[in-house]
Amino acid sequence: MKRTNQLQPLSREHHLGLVLSRRAKVCANDVEDIAKHWTALTDYINQNMTNHFKVEDDLILAKLEGYRASHPQVAQVIDKIAEQHQKLYQLIGLPSLSAAQVQELANALYDHIRFEERELFPLAQHVLSEQELDAIYDASSKNVKREKENR
Repeated sequence: MKRTNQLQPLSREHHLGLVLSRRAKVCANDVEDIAKHWTALTDYINQNMTNHFKVEDDLILAKLEGYRASHPQVAQVIDKIAEQHQKLYQLIGLPSLSAAQVQELANALYDHIRFEERELFPLAQHVLSEQELDAIYDASSKNVKREKENR
């Protein structure tokens, strides 16, 4: 399914996360490599994704919540996204670091992004109204919007 223009900025934000997580999945058990990948992943989540998660929580998931009873898939997706967000924040709060922890965070981030692209976004563009999708676009970070988005 082609991504609707209103969700394309959110999809663009995922690109860097996929690149960073793929690289971190092969993190060596070396202090410098661990620190490099851990910093890249946590900076991406804490800095780049703050607005992204807010848009998802406040506009996509909140609007989808109204369809929980009538669309069983909506409930599953909402619950899974909430679990994934919680796991990501739990992982970045770990006190000690190892290559295994970096790889676990990388896998969690990669899986989360893929789930959003394959499940959440197609569901949102199927269920939500044009006005709701426009609000998502308007709230998305400006640096990932394109001038000729045709929306």
